[in-house]
Amino acid sequence: MAFDGLSEKLQNIFKNLRGKGRLTEADVKTALKEVKMALLEADVNFKVVKQFVKSVEERAIGQDVMTSLTPGQMVIKIVNEEMVNLMGSETTEIALKSGNEITVIMMAGLQGAGKTTTTAKLAGKFKAKGKKPLLVACDIYRPAAVEQLKINGEKQGVEVFSMGTNNSPVDIAKAAIAHAKTNNYNIVILDTAGRLHVDEDMMAELINIKSQVDVHQTILVVDAMTGQDAVNVASSFDEKIGINGVILTKLDGDTRGGAALSIRSVTGKPILYVGMGEKLSDLEQFYPDRMASRILGMGDVLTLIEKAEAQLDRDKALEMEKKLKKAEFDFNDFLDYMGQIKNMGGIGSILNMLPGMGMGGQIKGLDANAMDDAEAGLKKTEAIIHSMTAKERANPDILNPSRKNRIARGAGVDISEVNRLVKQFEQMKKMMKQMPGMMKGGKKGRFRLPF
Repeated sequence: MAFDGLSEKLQNIFKNLRGKGRLTEADVKTALKEVKMALLEADVNFKVVKQFVKSVEERAIGQDVMTSLTPGQMVIKIVNEEMVNLMGSETTEIALKSGNEITVIMMAGLQGAGKTTTTAKLAGKFKAKGKKPLLVACDIYRPAAVEQLKINGEKQGVEVFSMGTNNSPVDIAKAAIAHAKTNNYNIVILDTAGRLHVDEDMMAELINIKSQVDVHQTILVVDAMTGQDAVNVASSFDEKIGINGVILTKLDGDTRGGAALSIRSVTGKPILYVGMGEKLSDLEQFYPDRMASRILGMGDVLTLIEKAEAQLDRDKALEMEKKLKKAEFDFNDFLDYMGQIKNMGGIGSILNMLPGMGMGGQIKGLDANAMDDAEAGLKKTEAIIHSMTAKERANPDILNPSRKNRIARGAGVDISEVNRLVKQFEQMKKMMKQMPGMMKGGKKGRFRLPF
């Protein structure tokens, strides 16, 4: 994750603070020096870091903190609150026009930031909220962009309006809005052209679109992996064309992630969404408090629950719960279950949202290599189950040595791997028989996940 290094360093600093019965002013200043270095190494803007550390220090070296029973915890609480303030305190929604008025959203950004994919992801979010979005291909310089938008729009079930590459972006935008009015679309999302770097031609084109089309929201897509450059790009775009908010992409990448902690302070513009993967569903609304919790290793259970409710099939989950209670599940159910875990981003994505893990932290000795092994183990298990016949998946009791040998050959594994999986499956069923009521439905229609 983007904050792996920062999260690990901060957790180590806080571990030392917790270990002290009492804190002196010198203890706090020493810890904050380490926090400052960790933030700078994460490519957080220097002025932002300086102000952040100053704010924490002013609050931390107060009588209430120094004389409290748990001063270390109090300092961590202050760091958490100041980090939330840094990223904007409140979640910002994309402003839409009321009633049946069409909201025109212009997407801008440099090439390589993932703007076209993010545009389709955003359309999917609006559609899930009951809106009727129309995607518009305004990038006439990169033919692949038009095709890419069409493919992603089809996957999202959202129409893409295109006039090829021989018309001007302004004419395409105007025609798209007319089409939206005729066909009752209430959101029009313009995917504009990007460049390799900020230049006058790109800015002039965006200004031209805004001058001739009633653009309600201008959203900038920036690559979190470019660190401080992402902040500079955001500042340039805001200065020249005016932006309403930012979407950070590739925040799941192995990078320093300082842009997320700097953009709001430097530009005054909110982060609206963050891209956490390549799938079209991997776009999360940005919650400053939740992001701070993940960075500080406190988990993000709320996002995990929301992902579960959005990605998992409720009826299947309830059916699985009944089967687990009666120990009647088979390998088909197990395959469904693994598919649902993959839909949520895999084991690593789930663990990163649990308290104690942070973004790349450790829990009970489980490190990144162990998580990779777990993901690889799931793939191997999936291959073994796919190598079974439908009859064998439904009735594991018929798996004799001959069948197991055939399954092992089909999955490309040793027969010992098949034996181990079957044994674990049988043990799991026995355990479920001994633990009635282990799976309980949550309140207000929410259900718990079997992990």
